[in-house]
Amino acid sequence: MRNRTRFVRTATAVVGALGVLSLSACGAADTGKSKDVGGEKTVRLTVPSWVGAQANTAVAAHILKKELGYTVKTQQMGEVLAWDALSKGDIDAIMEDWGHPKEEKQYVESKKTVVKGGDLGVEGHIGWYVPKYYADAHPDVTDWKNLNKYAKDFRTAESGDKGEILEGSPDYVTNDDAIIKNLKLDLKTNYSGSEAAQITAIKKYAKAKKPFLTYWWTPQWLNEQVDMVEVKLPEYKEGCDADPKKIACAYPKTPLQKFLNADFAKNGGQAAEFLKNFKWTTEQQNEVALMIAGQKMSPEAAAEKWVQENEATWKAWLPKK
Repeated sequence: MRNRTRFVRTATAVVGALGVLSLSACGAADTGKSKDVGGEKTVRLTVPSWVGAQANTAVAAHILKKELGYTVKTQQMGEVLAWDALSKGDIDAIMEDWGHPKEEKQYVESKKTVVKGGDLGVEGHIGWYVPKYYADAHPDVTDWKNLNKYAKDFRTAESGDKGEILEGSPDYVTNDDAIIKNLKLDLKTNYSGSEAAQITAIKKYAKAKKPFLTYWWTPQWLNEQVDMVEVKLPEYKEGCDADPKKIACAYPKTPLQKFLNADFAKNGGQAAEFLKNFKWTTEQQNEVALMIAGQKMSPEAAAEKWVQENEATWKAWLPKK
């Protein structure tokens, strides 16, 4: 996710019970015209690799199918690819976007093949975190100015004589190497390979009550199981991340957004109206994400359970009759 926000997540997680749509290698012309709009009642959604966003898609797909009578097809893909597919009409909606200024300028402002679908209701934030048990023992570690003092506690075999900052997938684009360099921190990034591998490492550290420093984000279901405290980096100010090589500030807080194919938004009927209305809280998203990742339920089963227990919430998303 990045430019103004922060990392690109590519498809690595299991889609589970959600159906998978194989996009044609020969994409539709880049006109913003969504295939079959007004014809078969089919909605195409992208499934990002992180579990919170999978929860959005699972719940939306369940309601579209069971309440509104649509066929829902999904495609797991990286974020930039999803924007391209959305513009072409190969998919109809992105349910969770962390900020892509370049794509917004290209597709929303210039080509007008994509339109804003409204606020998801969830605020995203990326930062550096340590476990609460370590912060309780060393309260000043939560100020970046003191990280060099504690860098030796974060050393691993992979980081050598520097403190490790645990990262997720190498496909995530982060500011961390620039922050480390520009703040002159005695740290080294180490990529675990995926969100799942990063979670496994965090759980292992937490179980053993070992110190660790990690790149992390909210909302994330693991925060319900492992209590972590954010390290305060220099305050984020608009434009402080404009030059990737000079970044020396914290990550901003980002109200997560939805985006729709322009033709689908106009002619997608009840499905388009429903997706525009879809808005829930961080707590609600985490509830479904925890069922998927923590309880190992399929996305469809988790969505069905949540829908059964939260009728008052999702009924408000349905199109007015």
